[in-house]
Amino acid sequence: MTKSTVNRVLDLVEKQQEQYVVDLSELLRIPSISADSKYAPDVKRAAGWLVEHLGGMGLSPELIETAGHPLVYAETAPVPGAPVALVYGHYDVQPPDPLDKWTNPPFEPTIRDGRIYARGATDDKGQMLTHVKSVEAWMKSNGSLPLQVKFLIEGEEEVGSEHLESYLREHAEKLACDCVVISDTSQFAPGVPAITYGLRGIAYYEVHLTGPNRDLHSGVFGGGVTNPAIALSKMLAAIIDDEGRIQLPGFYDDVVPLTEREREEFQGLPFDQNAFEQELGINGVTGEAGFSTLERRWARPTFDVCGLTSGYQGEGAKTVLPSQASAKFSFRLVPQQDPKKVTAGLKKLLEPLVPAGITMELVDYHGAPGIVIPLESPYLSAAADAIEVGFGKRPVFMREGGSIPIVNKFAEILDADVLLLGWGQNDDNLHSPNEKFTLADFQRGIRTSAALWDKLAKINQDT
Repeated sequence: MTKSTVNRVLDLVEKQQEQYVVDLSELLRIPSISADSKYAPDVKRAAGWLVEHLGGMGLSPELIETAGHPLVYAETAPVPGAPVALVYGHYDVQPPDPLDKWTNPPFEPTIRDGRIYARGATDDKGQMLTHVKSVEAWMKSNGSLPLQVKFLIEGEEEVGSEHLESYLREHAEKLACDCVVISDTSQFAPGVPAITYGLRGIAYYEVHLTGPNRDLHSGVFGGGVTNPAIALSKMLAAIIDDEGRIQLPGFYDDVVPLTEREREEFQGLPFDQNAFEQELGINGVTGEAGFSTLERRWARPTFDVCGLTSGYQGEGAKTVLPSQASAKFSFRLVPQQDPKKVTAGLKKLLEPLVPAGITMELVDYHGAPGIVIPLESPYLSAAADAIEVGFGKRPVFMREGGSIPIVNKFAEILDADVLLLGWGQNDDNLHSPNEKFTLADFQRGIRTSAALWDKLAKINQDT
């Protein structure tokens, strides 16, 4: 497409700013809480709002019923020879509790200081809507897009996307694309747009140790009966050494080291270690030796205890030798690590450590591998160019320490690069009271998305 065509689209985006906020507010008023069954009609109402909105743009959207909440699908016209982009997002939201912590009611969008406050403002209604609006602007100003864009928007992301994977597998041909565009992450910092090119995976477990058939008097039996809480403490401590290295056999065999380019990119980010510690109320950090805080959080595997339970937890003292002890813990994994191999290594480490008088049960809850998109990807490059149009500056490239398992499924099933393009901020209170979205970032996101379709369409797929 010519530059003048893109400028016409961007000019329309500029003129429609107020209407975009009106439309976003309308969607935010729908309490589409997927975790609470009494809101099921509202979840479906939000899906219906999207169907009506996409239909009003000249598309032919589908409301796809599942055993849970519905999916919404729509597509623009195919463009021979051009790449195909699939936009994924979700219209369901987290419960707003605790309600007394909200300044305004969570489903009454309120604008203060250039930010819109409501549940779902940034996660993910606002961010998802930037792509809907950019396509709308292309359709209104030009009648078509320079490539085909497909939308797949779900209503179960906040409850695990239970029915999405099966739909992906069953309809892979229908959803076929060259890249998947997801805006459900954040910028690196205010005024520092980012492309997230990697996510860590996860392996999550619970271990139960059982000793005597009842709690015992610690004075009468202590020293003569194995204490499950002490045994558990020793076993957990054996998983990681003083240098922050995880001790599971073979754990690091498949870990892909950071490249020099990646380490330079991370080092060049405007990250303030002291401010990071002050924000968390801590007086120092620890972790795997030889790596920076960002490298540890984003690109190195880690082990964390998430919960511990044993013995007497009430007020005052009770001299008890507990009969049971349990812990919940997780490993964050980097690309190429296999959660199944982690499980095998965990059993190999822990089973010989179970002392006499103790039985162990290890529960494997779930696992998902990490993902990284090569920095050389032409789709990443196109996205960086689009962000420069929308935000007025080049993005930084970052990874995230959290896990989004469905991202792996998109990459695996559709064999497509995934572009994680976040317009929000880390302090937007996702899943917390007073969730917000900066309206300037909402507008920049629409501009970036509008430019993205032009940049992607120009990719020479022969290179």
